[in-house]
Amino acid sequence: MNAAPDKPRSAKWRRRIVLSALGGVALIGFVWFVVPQIADLGPTLRRLRGGDVWWLALAIGLQALSIGGDVALFHGVFSRPGNRITVQTSSTIALAGTAATKVLATAGAGGITLNVWALRAAGLTDAEVATGMVCLEVLSYGVYMAALAGFGFGLWTGVLPGPAPVGLTLIPALFATAVIALALSTLVAAEPLERFLSRRAAASHGRIQRVWRALVPVPRSLRQGLHAAIGMVKRHDRSRIGALAGWAFDIATLWAAFRAFGGAPPVAVLVMGYFVGTLANALPVPGGVGGVEGGLIGAFVAFGVPGSLAVLAVLAYRTISYWLPAVPGAGEYLRLRHLVDRWRSGDGTATPRASGSP
Repeated sequence: MNAAPDKPRSAKWRRRIVLSALGGVALIGFVWFVVPQIADLGPTLRRLRGGDVWWLALAIGLQALSIGGDVALFHGVFSRPGNRITVQTSSTIALAGTAATKVLATAGAGGITLNVWALRAAGLTDAEVATGMVCLEVLSYGVYMAALAGFGFGLWTGVLPGPAPVGLTLIPALFATAVIALALSTLVAAEPLERFLSRRAAASHGRIQRVWRALVPVPRSLRQGLHAAIGMVKRHDRSRIGALAGWAFDIATLWAAFRAFGGAPPVAVLVMGYFVGTLANALPVPGGVGGVEGGLIGAFVAFGVPGSLAVLAVLAYRTISYWLPAVPGAGEYLRLRHLVDRWRSGDGTATPRASGSP
């Protein structure tokens, strides 16, 4: 009788052990492969002041264009005739969401939470918000996974020039292909999965039943969001280019940072190193500070880029990509709070969905 309550506890400990083991492997890999390359870190960091100012200025401009791509995509996904999601509102929510993402990386969880809160306050229904957020993520990370697969296979097969270590080309490409296939399978598997979840909810009781009920609408939201993303692509919606622009100009920012301190690696290596390295953004650390930098530096060192150059370029890039959106984003968050209050007062009272703040 006393054994049952111990099962969730033991499962939690197993997850902790697995996560600790993965973290330990990542730390050992960083110390083994990266630290020897940047042992002269002090002199390397002092060289940051010697970067070419014009290349760094270009990097700032390219990062601004990347932010513009994110805003264009957000507006294209959520704007409808008669709703409150104007270009200005899209800019405010997108910038505030970017700032929230910097505060809590975890694959953009902070930004997603703020976006959902703002969109609900703007009067969008739960279904519209869910479908739109899935559509936004599908379009954005569809570009990510497509690039990871395309450039990974391209480097590994020799079609694209550059070094091709299996762990940084073939394995990420296979991973991206699997993610794409899994996402597309939602179009077929959503209805059976929804029926399965409904049956589990009906057969359960108490807290477990509430969990199953909360999961029931998830497959439908995923399918509708995927359909919405495919629809934007099929009808040649211009805002879909924002997804490509957001990533492309962010990578171009990193390219300019490399040029500011010497030379950039081949384009395919730059793109692959960027996407493999930024997978560290999934780590739950503030702004990804440390995680992303280590991931990017480690990826480029593994591709054969000199350690000192990788450190300088990545730190310069991260300074620009972090602070350029974060500083105005903090101001836009305050503006968004005021805007939400105005929406609520205009409606008379706040709806329950819009209550609270992130």
